[in-house]
Amino acid sequence: MKAIKFTEYGSSEVLKSFEVDKPIPKDNEVLIKIYATTVTSTDCEIRRSEQLIGRLIIGIFKPRKRFRVLGIELAGKIETIGKNVTSFQKGEKVFGATSMKLSCNAEYICLPDNAVLIEMLDIQSFEEATAVPDGALTALHFLRECAHIKSKQKVLVIGASGSVGTYAIQHAKYFGAEVTGICSSTNVELVKSLGAHKVIDYNKEDYTNSNETYDIIFDTVGKSTFRQCKSSLQEKGIFLETVMGAEILFYMLRTLATRKKAILGFAGFNQSSKDLVFIRQLIEAGHVKPVIDRIYGFEQIAKAHSYVDKGHKKGNVVIKVNDRKEKHEMDKLNINHSKEE
Repeated sequence: MKAIKFTEYGSSEVLKSFEVDKPIPKDNEVLIKIYATTVTSTDCEIRRSEQLIGRLIIGIFKPRKRFRVLGIELAGKIETIGKNVTSFQKGEKVFGATSMKLSCNAEYICLPDNAVLIEMLDIQSFEEATAVPDGALTALHFLRECAHIKSKQKVLVIGASGSVGTYAIQHAKYFGAEVTGICSSTNVELVKSLGAHKVIDYNKEDYTNSNETYDIIFDTVGKSTFRQCKSSLQEKGIFLETVMGAEILFYMLRTLATRKKAILGFAGFNQSSKDLVFIRQLIEAGHVKPVIDRIYGFEQIAKAHSYVDKGHKKGNVVIKVNDRKEKHEMDKLNINHSKEE
């Protein structure tokens, strides 16, 4: 089978196609034929590994073997099940996330039956399904579990047009919050269409200079700091950031000295199938929809990485992996698409 691997750090050019052995499922595993995956900002950060803390995990001088096949989201069909697997059936269409286990940029993958993996909806295509898990689960974890979001709270989402941001807008609206999104001029209408009550164009307005305060400020892209945002937080406000940066010690000390809180980190380790089932219910009920910016072929993953590296993607960038005869209508969930350049 084919897999896209990187054996050294650097630009998208380090990604190469390799022939590797097709995995064989263990007794508690399922073998999945992957039809669609994604290229996320996390994938690109791992590929570059520009920070020392990242290299301590991934590999100091080059990526360790277990990290060389990127990809944290997948949608596909179960081809084989281990003899002890009872929760899945052969031929079942599934989607899910592997978090830091990666390995979704390949034609096949083996996952344990307790992985973050569930059955797809009949209304979903593989492309739609793969664009859900990581962004939607991350947004849900930070808003519901970390901030304990409540109805009528005021929520500000920074990076509202990205993968986590588009889901954060929709989740916050579902929970009854008053949502404000921050994005560039070209994405204002998209963010409005997702349910934001107000949209701030960061090219025209600096929200920190206004008198507006929020119960929750959720920076989904690591573009701001608690220091910058604290004056825009209400007395018991919470600042959320998905990117753990160098200010972590300051955050910890500041949180001890004020009633305002800062919560940072990576939510991938907290993902669960139970939460993904909840998100699937929201999709089925029409409360949440994925946003897909572009779709690339499997051999175009390097090109997809180059696009994501620019930092302007809307929602998700999807990769078609295995060619198939099934025809999918890409407008079932009113997905946003931008034309291929």
